Amino acid sequence: MIQSCVRLSDLREHIGRTVSVCGWVNTLRLQRTMQFVIVRDSTGLVQVTHRRDDGPLEARLEALTPESAVKISGRVVAASQVKLGGLEIVPEAVEVLNPAATPLPIDEHTGLEQRMDWRFLDVRRRPAAQLLFAVQTTLEQGMREYAYARGATEMHTPKLMGTASESGAEVFELGYFGRSAYLAQSPQFFKQMAIAAGIDKVIEIGPVFRAEPSFTSRHATEFTGVDVELAWIDGVDDVMAFEERMLAHAIAKVADAHAETIAERFGVELTVPTTPFPRVTMAEAHEILRKGGWDAAGGKEDLDPEGERSISAHIKETTGHEFVFITHYPVGIRPFYHMRAAEDPDVTLSFDLLWKGLEITTGAQREHRYDVLLKQAAEKGMRTEPMRDYLNAFRHGCPPHGGLGMGLGRVLMVMLGLDSIREATFLFRGPNRLTP
Repeated sequence: MIQSCVRLSDLREHIGRTVSVCGWVNTLRLQRTMQFVIVRDSTGLVQVTHRRDDGPLEARLEALTPESAVKISGRVVAASQVKLGGLEIVPEAVEVLNPAATPLPIDEHTGLEQRMDWRFLDVRRRPAAQLLFAVQTTLEQGMREYAYARGATEMHTPKLMGTASESGAEVFELGYFGRSAYLAQSPQFFKQMAIAAGIDKVIEIGPVFRAEPSFTSRHATEFTGVDVELAWIDGVDDVMAFEERMLAHAIAKVADAHAETIAERFGVELTVPTTPFPRVTMAEAHEILRKGGWDAAGGKEDLDPEGERSISAHIKETTGHEFVFITHYPVGIRPFYHMRAAEDPDVTLSFDLLWKGLEITTGAQREHRYDVLLKQAAEKGMRTEPMRDYLNAFRHGCPPHGGLGMGLGRVLMVMLGLDSIREATFLFRGPNRLTP
């Protein structure tokens, strides 16, 4: 039975015994007198060594193709000359569970876009790609672990909406029983409703959809968001403190489990951040950057990618820290539901978190007062009728609250030093990609 197969990483425990292993044919070296087959499973590689004897086993090995799924039974032998762990298997039976067609559509020289076309093979053939998803699992576990320990409830909010969420821009419209529906570009409204429902701390890790015609290395039309919302806060600093501690906990968990393998396969030394993270207001960031020549014309309100990289480099140089919160964004570039500072109504109590020059999070204290929320929506030119259900959540005692939305793919991209978010996603979705 296939279930009886031994994992390749456990073979040393079976030296001298006959076992079965299941995996894929990694490489074949079919010489005149010897046949060598390297078999790979998700835990490692092993060499299968067979001396030609004109028997049925020789014929079976000769017919193998790279990436065929096989089950091989044989004796585990200590062989110091073998580079793959000093072990080999002397085969007694070979079963081809599913032959792979040849030639393979990708190899080690194939470009990223074609690898995305054959993503299952790309992931299967590259240990680094498989490691990414192990890291992702540990990272999510760490974030949930931190949130759960502080009383958070995990919610699963709808991804179909009757009205366009937030600004109404960048949403996918679809038919819904004779009327229009929209894919949620954020769980923002729903997680705030959960706060109004008396759930004091909310976490959600789930799909987010953005109809952005963007072709950069950091954008996707569907991605996994990590969303948090916290009730009864004293201010936006409570939200930033929650996030930095959650990230530090989760990154430490990744480092404990994977730091050595990450260094080996990605060439990245993972640093567990100290808390608190540096905080810089948007006004301070502009002042620092303009001294270096950024935005010489003085027309930018927000930070562009160059500005994000430059301010992160400045913080790294002056504090040694890889993270920085940029706070107090102008009202004009933030949503209507962000609370405004009492001492300066032109700025919001909001933040972005940058890691090594890339924005990974946007967060804020929310405006919880119904009358103020209506006023701010009107100032943004928004129609309130389509948002009636959302606004009703603020009419009957919604507490002060704030939260954040984080892009999981961007976190992985920075953590592992990847060039594109495409490689931080199993099956990427972008303006030109709906398959596989």
